[in-house]
Amino acid sequence: MTDFEEYIRQGEPLKKEKGYAWLTAIGLQDVDGLKPSSYLIETAKQNIEGDITITEVKNRIDSYYKA
Repeated sequence: MTDFEEYIRQGEPLKKEKGYAWLTAIGLQDVDGLKPSSYLIETAKQNIEGDITITEVKNRIDSYYKA
């Protein structure tokens, strides 16, 4: 989680917003006892950095969990 907090603390406005959204989403999963995979974390970082869109995130995560 520290990486997402770093984006929030020092990131550019768009990265800060995306970092906060990811941190919130993962935190909500944590409430239900769910832990994110390292694949999800890396994919989220790519989204925050602007390398992939949220649609690409969804497609990658869907494919990952189907396999």
